[in-house]
Amino acid sequence: MPKIALLQAHVFNISGVFTDDFPANPPTPFNYTGTQPTNFQTENGTKLYRLGYNNTVQLVLQDTGMLTPENHPVHLHGFNFFEVGRGVGNFDPNKDPKKFNLVDPVERNTIGVPAGGWTAIRFIADNPGVWFMHCHLEIHTTWGLKMAFVVDNGKGPNESVLPPPPDLPKC
Repeated sequence: MPKIALLQAHVFNISGVFTDDFPANPPTPFNYTGTQPTNFQTENGTKLYRLGYNNTVQLVLQDTGMLTPENHPVHLHGFNFFEVGRGVGNFDPNKDPKKFNLVDPVERNTIGVPAGGWTAIRFIADNPGVWFMHCHLEIHTTWGLKMAFVVDNGKGPNESVLPPPPDLPKC
């Protein structure tokens, strides 16, 4: 865990606290709901995913059978999002988006990723800053089921993170 807050590092441009190279796709694709690989070659680090202000974001959250398929309540700070799809098994990028509900999707800030399945969400990155996304089962965050987005400033003060006031108490 970094010793400096991610938002503080972002606002004051402090290097060495995080990188913005969180992968957009799994580095090692596999059959997520089938036989699991034995060596993931995991890395330690604080990697965030950078979003431009007002970008439209679509995420597919895929459950795996790592230990056992399990429903994961995933929460995103700083945004509400729309659930546009969900299904069982592995997400199929060629077939499943054709069944997305783009007319009246449900709006949430926490969503269940079904055991052995997937959920697709969409949101607009219109809240600049650093925002945490994590599984609400606390033990899962200790296993790494967490990440953060850094959303760049837009134009002007209404679309930018304001610096802290000079009289903000120190922790």
